[in-house]
Amino acid sequence: MTTPNAPVMMDQARRAAEKLRNSTLAERLAELDSLQDRIRDRQEALVERIMAETGKTRTDALVSEIMGSLDYLHWLHGAARKVLADQKVSTPIALMGKSSHIWHEPWGVVLVITPWNYPFHIALTALAPAFAAGNAVILKPSEHTPLAGVFESLFDGLPLLSAAVQIAQGDGETAAALIAERPDRICFTGSAPTGRRILAQAAPLLIPVDLELGGKDAMLVFDDVNVERTVAGALWGALTNAGQSCTSVERLYVQRSIHDTFVSALRASLDTLVVNEGDAGDADIGAMTTDFQCDIVAAQLDDARQKGAEVHGGGRVPETRLLRPALVTGVTADMRLMQEETFGPVIVVEAFDDEAQAIRLANGAPFGLSASVWSKDLARARRVARALRVGAVSINNVMLTEGNPALPFGGVGESGSGRVKGAEGLLGMTRSKAVLIDKQSGKLEANWYPYTRTKYRLFGDLVNGLFGRGPGALLRFARAGLKLESVAQKPREGL
Repeated sequence: MTTPNAPVMMDQARRAAEKLRNSTLAERLAELDSLQDRIRDRQEALVERIMAETGKTRTDALVSEIMGSLDYLHWLHGAARKVLADQKVSTPIALMGKSSHIWHEPWGVVLVITPWNYPFHIALTALAPAFAAGNAVILKPSEHTPLAGVFESLFDGLPLLSAAVQIAQGDGETAAALIAERPDRICFTGSAPTGRRILAQAAPLLIPVDLELGGKDAMLVFDDVNVERTVAGALWGALTNAGQSCTSVERLYVQRSIHDTFVSALRASLDTLVVNEGDAGDADIGAMTTDFQCDIVAAQLDDARQKGAEVHGGGRVPETRLLRPALVTGVTADMRLMQEETFGPVIVVEAFDDEAQAIRLANGAPFGLSASVWSKDLARARRVARALRVGAVSINNVMLTEGNPALPFGGVGESGSGRVKGAEGLLGMTRSKAVLIDKQSGKLEANWYPYTRTKYRLFGDLVNGLFGRGPGALLRFARAGLKLESVAQKPREGL
């Protein structure tokens, strides 16, 4: 793979950003509409390509990568005009006669660095809002899932997109070289160690960085749930995409009174799942994307066994990257499974006694991406959801906040900072400009020079009237304001 020339790419991106400033939002959205149509029409070819590079099941590739991307583009088309529109905001009475506005302007060049677990969807939902907001984009995909030529083919014939978005294939050195060229903003999704390195390089350059660094998501199950449905949710939430999702269920806490029943049902359901790669739509769990991640999961399970945990299932299918799903019970806090992010098909179950303990356990991890709360008592579920130190909570469902493109996505703590998706994510691709408009006239402002004792006394009266209470306050303010206006038009010698 040829290493891209970072200075040349950045120079091209800056020139593209300047040209993009002359385009309208309607023109940019029209090209994104064409992109949406192309993705829909080429979905089977895209699914095949994604499966080949990631090992996903066919259904995972279609639903999470293609359908999720199309859903986001559909939302963006409907929301962007309102979200990015110039805003008129209130102006205080002391500035009467003026108007105040907020304009949302593009950063310029946005560097998007994406991971290998959702190589199409995460890239698309970062580059599309950046482009819609008027930015040029340099996309640096993971070297493990480069999808070489995929985006270029989709952009071909779309003049604004093909000029504004460049693909920089390469590894971490490529990302570092691009950061050194000072993009105006960086959006990174990946591991916490890599995120720290990016932040360390960007900080001296004062480049703002959005970081989505993964999670250790908790699922809290109270004893009033429908066990069959909740077990099904736990299985999918923990094992979708072979567990290679930053919001997959990694810590399953079940109220003690139903713990044994729940674990028994989980074990029985786990044993029915189909593990296969290159399927025709009939496999539940596909392959892992990288060998090194297979090794990490195996080491975490070995550590748990050595420290006394019971592991049901698990194991690697020989000469493949297929991992059989594993159910782990009897865990302790010192196990790697409880301390590190587990990017693989593993379900860890632990019991809790009451609401307070459930919240304490869920908030015990340094990560804080998302969580789910399961209970028939919606008042309790909402109460617990508010107490969780995470960026998103699904109630009586799992990973569902990601399914609504109108909702922001991002975490707290070691899960990173910043938001993608939703209005908040779209506005994150802009910088706000505060604008105050006054009329052109010969009138001088009261707060301009010269300062005099008379002005000082009148400003005191103005403050007391403006911020005072009672029916006479507004009248005192008006009197002081009129006197100040008159005094401000006189030269110093006349004061």
